[in-house]
Amino acid sequence: MKHILTGLIAAASLAGIAGFAGAVPSAHAETRIGAVATNFRLLGADDKVVVERLDDPKIPNVACYASFARTGGVKGSLGVATDPSRFALSCIATGPVTLPPGLPAKKQIAAISASFLVKHFNLYRLVDPDHKAVVYMLISTKLIHGSPANAVSAVPVTGG
Repeated sequence: MKHILTGLIAAASLAGIAGFAGAVPSAHAETRIGAVATNFRLLGADDKVVVERLDDPKIPNVACYASFARTGGVKGSLGVATDPSRFALSCIATGPVTLPPGLPAKKQIAAISASFLVKHFNLYRLVDPDHKAVVYMLISTKLIHGSPANAVSAVPVTGG
């Protein structure tokens, strides 16, 4: 009975993963800027803090920099480790920032994998029309249980 229940849970999880994977946007530019080792591991890769740039696909001249922990060791080297929900976010304007017509008030624009298919760091764009700003929020999500971990950064709208 225990094996049947475990199989049903695994099948439900895989079905959820397949549905979730289709929901993650893939049309964003993601660039690894670099990484710094934080903990030596005798076997496998060292633990690191990684910095990636995420460009907003709809708003030119906005770059968001996310730093996050990557677990090393044997599991990290094989890509099956779950990274901790510790991260930071900073977004900058690299030129004039204008909002295109019809831009939704809230939209997920990027995702960074934090474990094998289950956990992601998702980047959302929110528009604040009252203060003419674009707010970016990075949150941690898991397939079954979410996390309150988050970081926020804002960029002023400088044009029309």
